Amino acid sequence: MNTLAKSMDDFRELMRRDQVFDIVNRPADNATVDMSHGVALYLESITKSFDGFRALDDLTLYIGDGELRCIIGPNGAGKTTLMDVITGKTRPDAGTAWFGNRINLLRLKEHEVAQRGIGRKFQKPTVYENHSVFENLELAMHANRGVVTSLTWRLNGEQADRIDEVLELIGLTGERDRLAGLLSHGQKQWLEIGSLLMQNPRLLLVDEPVAGMTGQETEATAELLTSLAGKHSVVVVEHDMDFVRSIARQVTVLHQGSVLAEGSMDQVQNNPRVREVYLGEEE
Repeated sequence: MNTLAKSMDDFRELMRRDQVFDIVNRPADNATVDMSHGVALYLESITKSFDGFRALDDLTLYIGDGELRCIIGPNGAGKTTLMDVITGKTRPDAGTAWFGNRINLLRLKEHEVAQRGIGRKFQKPTVYENHSVFENLELAMHANRGVVTSLTWRLNGEQADRIDEVLELIGLTGERDRLAGLLSHGQKQWLEIGSLLMQNPRLLLVDEPVAGMTGQETEATAELLTSLAGKHSVVVVEHDMDFVRSIARQVTVLHQGSVLAEGSMDQVQNNPRVREVYLGEEE
């Protein structure tokens, strides 16, 4: 944590010296994410209200480059609103949000956030059910291209190899020619994660990935997400505490729009405030 704290101090010093700039007007293909200070996501003092209800309340959160972070909290804690702010779907009333050292997320539209390297998987998988698994990944590879480019685009050998690599990673090599609509629920979840990986994001936001999965699928999902950490920063929002324990390295607990506690799973589960607020226990 000392290294992370020093990185945040260095980042603030850069901002004070006007050496940080955002790249919203640069072409997406040329946008680079500067992770030189080891932090992928800086959220500071984020506040958002809806009709008088404060969904996020002065929330501050930092995600390290290559980190796997689990976010938990009761319904209404602000988890979905937090994801919406990061991805540009919702604008906060106050606060700052930076991706790496140079990208000001609050100046980007939703599609521009995706182009800069942040991928989001919602709870319900969305795949092209009438296309094969391979075709789903192929479509995802050029999802951010223009209409004319997409119509004339053809897969080359290197790109085909990348699809094969992702198929192996998500455990669907044997299903490459199968229609996505015929996959199991868990397989559809993996295919959607694979579709995000085709766009090579630096940060993956994954919402309740194991809801409705079998035990075997849940174990495979745990292996998949832990394998992604390092090359990608991965933020997982999940209610299944057994699953969180199986993958958690660092856990953030949200309550009433703010960070209630952070630490290992054992640390947060033994925190008196977490036990009282989240687990419904009182000392």
